[in-house]
Amino acid sequence: MTTEQISDRRAAAVHPTAPAQPAPATARATAATTRRTVLPAVDRPHDAPAAPPTRRATGGLDRDDLILRLGSAAASLSLTALLFGRILPFDGWQGFLVVAGLLFLGIYAVLVMQEEDGPAVRDRVMAAVIQAIAAVLLICLGMVIVFTVARGWEALSHLNFFTQDMGPAGPLDPLSVGGIQHAIVGTLIQISIALAITIPLGITCAVFLGEVGGRFARFVRTIAEAMTALPSIVAGLFVYALFITTLGLERSGLAASMAITVMMLPIVIRAADVVLRLVPGNLREASLALGASQWRTVWHVVLPTARSGLTTSVILGTARGVGETSPVLLTAGSSLVLNLDPARNPMISLPLAAYEFTRSPEPTMIARGFGTAATLMVLVLVLFVFARILGGRGAGQLSRRQQRRAARASQRDVERFRLRGQAPASPSRPAAAPADR
Repeated sequence: MTTEQISDRRAAAVHPTAPAQPAPATARATAATTRRTVLPAVDRPHDAPAAPPTRRATGGLDRDDLILRLGSAAASLSLTALLFGRILPFDGWQGFLVVAGLLFLGIYAVLVMQEEDGPAVRDRVMAAVIQAIAAVLLICLGMVIVFTVARGWEALSHLNFFTQDMGPAGPLDPLSVGGIQHAIVGTLIQISIALAITIPLGITCAVFLGEVGGRFARFVRTIAEAMTALPSIVAGLFVYALFITTLGLERSGLAASMAITVMMLPIVIRAADVVLRLVPGNLREASLALGASQWRTVWHVVLPTARSGLTTSVILGTARGVGETSPVLLTAGSSLVLNLDPARNPMISLPLAAYEFTRSPEPTMIARGFGTAATLMVLVLVLFVFARILGGRGAGQLSRRQQRRAARASQRDVERFRLRGQAPASPSRPAAAPADR
């Protein structure tokens, strides 16, 4: 073996996979295009879980936002005081509040833009506007309540104001004589009769609109929506013309209850219809798939699911009816003594009593009027709480009595299944006779 042959064998041993022929041009081009940049390995282990994405909080008020709002409020008040006191000839607290509010929004938006982008700025500014509107409404409501109680406190501080009627009292008598017992009882009687008519009729109508449908349902829904904006004096005139003028009945608590029912019924129908539409359709489908009829589905599935919302609809209707004065003024008459018979003799209510008291120029009668209004607010609050306790439970939440009843039913089912398992097997069914040919 020569020296050149020995060198070739050593080279083949060092590079055993070296191509004997050069690569074609297309292969080199493909290899050049498939080259990629290799990034350095991350120190994080491969099996570490990825951090969940952070969701931007759109509600609430954090510390930074609170500081921005306080600073914006201070700047807006200072600038408004400078404008009203030094630069511009403006005066009046109403204009001061409007200008200060507009400046607050502008300054707050500019400060938020220093940290956030466009959508976040709009969200925070709109949140400030909505919270300011809610605060204004709460302040107005609190002012109304405080003003009414303060003006009527002179009458509310006397116990006889709640335990006596105005039979023995005159316009010039002190507050230690007479009260609004007859008005409280009259209001309870009238609203009870109206609720006894409105609740079954309104919820039945809402079930018809939501579960039956059709052209007539659309017509009824249109009429109910139109009656929602019916003026109360029109309802009073309708009941006065029908019951008192046509049928010859006298002004009484029953006639007033009919007028209140006309006012409450469209409210209950409209609100209950909206609530029943919110019940998920898969609940109805599941009940129907188990073999239940449509009305058993409505009674056992739809109505219990919407019970809380139906209670709210009744509360809205009660709030509308209990404070009506115009229809009661035309149909119930006016009385100074207690009347427990709703079908005979005039029967006064709290709104009408407050209206009658405040018409008098005597300070004691005006104090009785504001005390009557405060009593009406407390009575409405008590009715709301009572209705919320009765129907405020959600779907599936049973009372103690219902839980005991369900437990007894389960025990009966268990006993029935146990007896069925111990019963002897029934004889096999005889084979069917062959069909006659």
